[in-house]
Amino acid sequence: MTVARIKALNIAWWLLPAALALSFSAAVAIGAVYLSPSQLIAAISGQGDGGLAGDIVQVIRLPRALLAAGVGAVLAICGAMLQGLFRNPLADPSLIGVTAGASLGACLAILLGAEVAAAFGSLPVVSIAAFFSGLLAVTLVYKVAKSINGTSVATMLLMGIAVTAFSASLIGLMEYFADNDTLRRMSLWLMGGLDAASYPRAFLVLAVLGVLLASMSRFGTSLNVLLLGESQARHLGIDVERVKTRLIVLVAAGVGTSVAVAGSIAFVGLVVPHIVRLWVGPDHRQLLPLSALAGASLLLVSDTLARTIIAPVEIPVGLITALIGVPFFVSLLRKSRGAI
Repeated sequence: MTVARIKALNIAWWLLPAALALSFSAAVAIGAVYLSPSQLIAAISGQGDGGLAGDIVQVIRLPRALLAAGVGAVLAICGAMLQGLFRNPLADPSLIGVTAGASLGACLAILLGAEVAAAFGSLPVVSIAAFFSGLLAVTLVYKVAKSINGTSVATMLLMGIAVTAFSASLIGLMEYFADNDTLRRMSLWLMGGLDAASYPRAFLVLAVLGVLLASMSRFGTSLNVLLLGESQARHLGIDVERVKTRLIVLVAAGVGTSVAVAGSIAFVGLVVPHIVRLWVGPDHRQLLPLSALAGASLLLVSDTLARTIIAPVEIPVGLITALIGVPFFVSLLRKSRGAI
């Protein structure tokens, strides 16, 4: 490892945790209703009688900030895992069909009028339909790609594209026949949003994030070896099929849960790992946790802006992530053209 790469890693490990702490604090402190520093401290610490400030922080902003951080980290980790598995920096969770499948299930539930019915705790039927339809799509992709010779990454990518195109066609048909109110709800869901945040949703995503974080030490090294090619990885003792299967299951569970609780939020899973890779290098033992920190920070900042730019009206957070990330990504690409 070069001196410059070690220096970049050290800076990243100082800067990204600080960025996460700062963006989380801003997400709790800033909103449509102004709170003085004393009100904010009292609300967070639980001192005093709480009142309106306590309700705003404890009931609205804190669970939303936890959900945004969890979803951003999960999407970024899943994107980094898929890019390592496919050995392609353009890979993202949508390529294996999980996002499209989840969107199809959610739109179908909205069209059937199940958007408010709670079937499992605080999760409405729309979220549950999104989660299981996403898993169903990934299962279909995986079954077709798997043969006695192993799992074909190329077939999996092509099946993911086919499932995405098929799901997009069905969603288009549903939008064509939907009335104006249903069409608006479907469009807002597809653009992603955290307005339905609650503690159960946040803890669900954070639990999935905990599983992903726990798997980093095992799969970080395996993904590094897979960069040499599957044949080389087998010669070096990696059980390639087992690694592929477990990574696909982890990514499907992570992305399916994120889409179920926050809708389809594009860009984070694709570009955040790429930005971090350009910054600190391709070592997945460093790339996975740093991507989680960067993804959480990006979604926290994006959601804070989505809530405050034209408050009290909210902008779908999926639009903000692209508006923030793309200029930064293009700037980083211009500086790192020789390293790609």
